[in-house]
Amino acid sequence: MIRQSTLKRSFSTTPQLYNKKFRPLAEYPLMCGLEIHSQLKTPHKLFSLSETSFHEDPNTKISYFDAALPGTQPTLNPEALLLALRAAVALGSSVNLDSTFDRKHYFYGDQPMGYQITQHYNPYAKGGSVKLWKRDGISEDEKTIRIEQIQLEQDTGKSVYVETEGESYSKIDLNRTNVPLIEMVTKPDFTHPDEVKVFIKKFQNLLRYMDICSGDLETGAMRVDVNVSIRGGERVELKNLSTTSAVISAIKYEYKRQIGLVEKGEAVVQETRGWDGKKTVRLRTKEDALDYRYMPDPELPPMLLSDEIVGQLKAEMPQTPDQVLESLLSTPYNLSLKDATILTYNLDLLMYYRMLFDVSVNAHGIDPRTPGNWLIHELLGTFSRNDLPFDPGYIPLVSLINLMKAVQDDFISNYSAKLLLQHLFNNKEETMRDLREVIEDYGLRKLTDAEVSSEELTAVCNKIIGEQQNTVKSIKKGKVNGLNFLVGQAMRATQGTIDANVFETEFKQLLDVE
Repeated sequence: MIRQSTLKRSFSTTPQLYNKKFRPLAEYPLMCGLEIHSQLKTPHKLFSLSETSFHEDPNTKISYFDAALPGTQPTLNPEALLLALRAAVALGSSVNLDSTFDRKHYFYGDQPMGYQITQHYNPYAKGGSVKLWKRDGISEDEKTIRIEQIQLEQDTGKSVYVETEGESYSKIDLNRTNVPLIEMVTKPDFTHPDEVKVFIKKFQNLLRYMDICSGDLETGAMRVDVNVSIRGGERVELKNLSTTSAVISAIKYEYKRQIGLVEKGEAVVQETRGWDGKKTVRLRTKEDALDYRYMPDPELPPMLLSDEIVGQLKAEMPQTPDQVLESLLSTPYNLSLKDATILTYNLDLLMYYRMLFDVSVNAHGIDPRTPGNWLIHELLGTFSRNDLPFDPGYIPLVSLINLMKAVQDDFISNYSAKLLLQHLFNNKEETMRDLREVIEDYGLRKLTDAEVSSEELTAVCNKIIGEQQNTVKSIKKGKVNGLNFLVGQAMRATQGTIDANVFETEFKQLLDVE
């Protein structure tokens, strides 16, 4: 008896690749450098004990020092230093055991002290690099982006621009003031926007892996400024770039703008420009170090570190994302580059996969290729189709393992198992039941040959032949690939409860093809 079910199947989508048509001109080589500010994930601010917070009411998370009240003094938060050092070690930078703080003077409404505490003359780390590979999405086989330095500094407040009754003015929110940052400055080693895109993505992922920063550009936890020049000429700094796509678009526009100036015989001026979504716009003339009147901070002593601290951090350092990727491409996982990359950029998904692989393969003898296929292509695809982020607790690990085991034991077809996964996703309470009972209740168990009625089998195939006459004609003309389509239709009609080979044999007999 062929049993029917009301379960429906939906299909996953394929992500689109980004546009690679931009080509820098040989006579105008592009040079880019990045300055990336990353907020450190500490519960307290850099030089005070007020809490770090990004979603509270304005001016509710500030101390006397944050507001620059006279007589207040800074005290370094060691939590921030620890995360900053972890970032330096992860990037292969050389840690300065005797670094100092400086004051960078400028007068904006969101900087109440009139200066920012930073590390201009003697930062805590220099050097280091990030490797980019062809597999990451660049044209070269590999490329090294060198790091100039990394400095520890405090964030500024935030100006909120409002308009009321035709009048425009700004309000100041000091909640962000004194939040700890690291500023990572690269050498001008980027020669194509694709390299910038890949670098930002890898840098974000590295800091997330090390639990240093959330890496979110949209919330301002990470902010990217770009220095752009052509032929080694004057550099223009691009600021206020809130997304990776904005960074790339701004670079492309600025590159063409500078070429246009040169070809008209005009000079490229060193300046700071913003991005309005369509073009770069001048903000101010680029300041030099002299304009900021840098001076050593007289209230903060040098940060003196021992070699033991750096050595301990190196010993405790987890695998980098590149190292994780290499392990996923190798035995015993042997994942494809595409699947391994997906796991590398989602830490929750990676942890779920490793547990799934360990239990299903080592304890239940599941084929090593199966966990990746089910997790990435089916379960993750289900989250994506429902427009939800991956939640490792949504479908219990044991449910997915039992589903894979039922397929391997030939208790349910692969087709029906995919239907059942969607049903479990929509009805979480079903995951608490015995999976094989659920399979029986919905008539999804794979039928044995003895359970399949030859009359009904023939009736199903004849119905499909009648509905798919164009495909039948192409098969009879020798295009036998159409046979797979007919088998797929039959599998759908019977919810995958009958083996595909049984349908293939029946169709060949009915159509008299080999």
